[in-house]
Amino acid sequence: MRALYDSKSKTLDDRGIKELLDSRSKYQSWLDVEAALAQAQGELEVIPMKAAEEIVQQAEVENLDFKKMDEIYQQVGHGFVPFLKVFVLACGEETGKYIHFGATTQNIQQTAQNLNAKKVHRKFFTFLKDILTNLSDLAENEADTVMAGRTHGKHAIPITYGYKVAVWISELLMSLQRMQEVEKRMFTTMMGGAVGAFNSTGEIGIKVQKRVAELLDMPEMDIPSRNISSQKIEYINCLALVANNLHKIAEEVFQTSIEEFAEVSEGFSKGTVGSSTMPHKINPKLAKGIIANAQKLYSLTSAGYASSARPFEADSTSNMLFDGIITEALELMTEILMRAEELTRTLTVNRKHMLQNANINQGIDNSESIMMYFAKRIGKDKAHELIYELAIEAETTGENYRDVLLKNQVVRKSFTEEELLEMLKPENYTGLSAELAHDMAKKCKKIIAELP
Repeated sequence: MRALYDSKSKTLDDRGIKELLDSRSKYQSWLDVEAALAQAQGELEVIPMKAAEEIVQQAEVENLDFKKMDEIYQQVGHGFVPFLKVFVLACGEETGKYIHFGATTQNIQQTAQNLNAKKVHRKFFTFLKDILTNLSDLAENEADTVMAGRTHGKHAIPITYGYKVAVWISELLMSLQRMQEVEKRMFTTMMGGAVGAFNSTGEIGIKVQKRVAELLDMPEMDIPSRNISSQKIEYINCLALVANNLHKIAEEVFQTSIEEFAEVSEGFSKGTVGSSTMPHKINPKLAKGIIANAQKLYSLTSAGYASSARPFEADSTSNMLFDGIITEALELMTEILMRAEELTRTLTVNRKHMLQNANINQGIDNSESIMMYFAKRIGKDKAHELIYELAIEAETTGENYRDVLLKNQVVRKSFTEEELLEMLKPENYTGLSAELAHDMAKKCKKIIAELP
């Protein structure tokens, strides 16, 4: 595995993904594609049906002689031929004549990688469903939890934590939609031979490819060219966007769990050690792993773009690169999703500190509320000028904002002290934060329920 790991990785459930990405699964996927090819060719009378049936029966990884395969690797210097030779040996001389009939290495390897990646992709959806469920519950539970909204690293106007979570949900649902839409382009079957033009099989080759696609439950490529890689870049981009959504959550947790904020914290189990020298340390291990793996995942797309532009009908440099970066992207995404599921499920919200932080500016964050009152009477521009001067006076002199307001005659004529105090409370100016949080949680749960 080529993701970035730490001790936390060992405590997380990968739901069988790592097994799907090991070498044994790779060889089995090669056998599955060879078996589908043989069955299709048998049904279409390209090869004897009896031979096709025997090939399908023997297409189990347990039947491969890996010691012999390693010996052949040393002799031939090819990444796929040794596999074929030991599979031929497993099937016997007569049946072996019909293995890999009319196909080329990349037909099998790329189709097999798509087959395996599709299985991993479906596992990703189980994580995304759970993450979105966790976030929906969080949005509902914290719909009324008042906190400071922040723009440009400074306090803006109050929101609720449920609203913040609703924003995360909205973005993740867009990524979920992209992940669904890319399936028909990414997880495809190619059986066009050496350059994708069915040179050795002719018209029957198109029918064979169609049947292989049906057997593998993956659509066939319109033109099965080995030089087409844009769908692979698109898929890695989709993964990178999911990673970016989760990276954003992790960054927010990482930052706001700092003692000076103390608004949230990762779930903590007694006995977990944060430092070999500082006994008190409780580190955001889940968040930091998401951040690191996401940043590495972003880098894969640029390599894919460069390699996809290689000339001619096929290029092994591009084949090698995409074989590597797709696997790496899947590994990185696995680590990100495992951590994000636990993070969103176990996140602790400190409502008291959120409210304290929202009040830290003593009501000045609600300046817009007072401005909009005057905007209805004297116009937005003049209202902005009035409240701006009062807010800046409080900021520069250090005087309590409430006292600055109460000294101003225009303000005093408009509000009683009690009314003004109510207007300065952050809980009284959160807009539709709570409603939006509940609505998004409800929408999300409906979408999740409709997923396969």
